[in-house]
Amino acid sequence: MSNGLEALQEDGVLNSGERLMAFINGQIIHRWNCFERPFLRASMAHCRELDELVDIDLRYHAQSLCEEARAGSMRTGRALLGVHRAMSTEGADEFHTIIQGKRAHGHNVVIQGLVWGEMGISPEHGELTSAYAFCTGFLGAAIRLGMIGHAESQRILLALSSEIVRLIEVEPRSLELASSFCPEQEVAMMRHETQSSRLFLN
Repeated sequence: MSNGLEALQEDGVLNSGERLMAFINGQIIHRWNCFERPFLRASMAHCRELDELVDIDLRYHAQSLCEEARAGSMRTGRALLGVHRAMSTEGADEFHTIIQGKRAHGHNVVIQGLVWGEMGISPEHGELTSAYAFCTGFLGAAIRLGMIGHAESQRILLALSSEIVRLIEVEPRSLELASSFCPEQEVAMMRHETQSSRLFLN
């Protein structure tokens, strides 16, 4: 998944490493910090309360208006859950059964909260890991698209880390206030399926 990068590259919007870094930085601020992060913290806090996790998962699904983003989140979440089922992580099999019964969707950030919470990872380390994975998802796609090379991706990741550290020094929003506003990226994901040639799913 390119999370909209493939369409934005074709449009000429992302045509340099600096523009890519600014774009990802905006996603960290306006998507990860104010939306993904509150859901992660809530999921980690309720990692052993599966009914509560179902409610969190359903709320995340309802607030994710872009179909392509929802599908991508479920795909990565279920893949992560599959790894932890193989590792016999507590709660993984039970939540898989819930998903199979169509009571939940298995969104990535909820599964992260479930398995990391069960493994005893602290909320702060969970946030750092989540933010790192969020950034490397974009950077890995950018490398495959030929936007940047590996060395530049590391430079960008290092530069973004200071923004991540600054953000997590402040308490996250409550789940009731979780929201995101990334229209350019979401429209790019929606338009992606109409491209004549595609390397990524969104």
